[in-house]
Amino acid sequence: VQLQASGGGLVQPGGSLRLSCVASGSTSVISDMGWYRQTPEIEREPVAFTDVGGSPSYSNSVKGRFTISRDNAKNAVYLQMNNLKPEDTAIYYCNALVPPSLALSVGVPDFWGQGTQVTVSS
Repeated sequence: VQLQASGGGLVQPGGSLRLSCVASGSTSVISDMGWYRQTPEIEREPVAFTDVGGSPSYSNSVKGRFTISRDNAKNAVYLQMNNLKPEDTAIYYCNALVPPSLALSVGVPDFWGQGTQVTVSS
């Protein structure tokens, strides 16, 4: 499975960005999809996830500002980020989980996309 992320960039505080991640390959092994972010000071931390049915989960730091959505027909997950703050500056990584029942046969517990830089600065 390959994950292709896009949509990062430079935005002023209070602005918005939309990240996209499209999965290709053996996508039938994927369950939950979502986003992590990483800075030099903070290890990779989960930001938002959605299960196959579209039920979202958010970290407290982004709840109310970010919205995750999923299009199973396109094997895609999106992260709409509103009211961005300087502390949201990070490299954002797309992640797709493999259910434990499949992980042994697939060989990995999850897949990662390449990072996309989000910079919030005036």
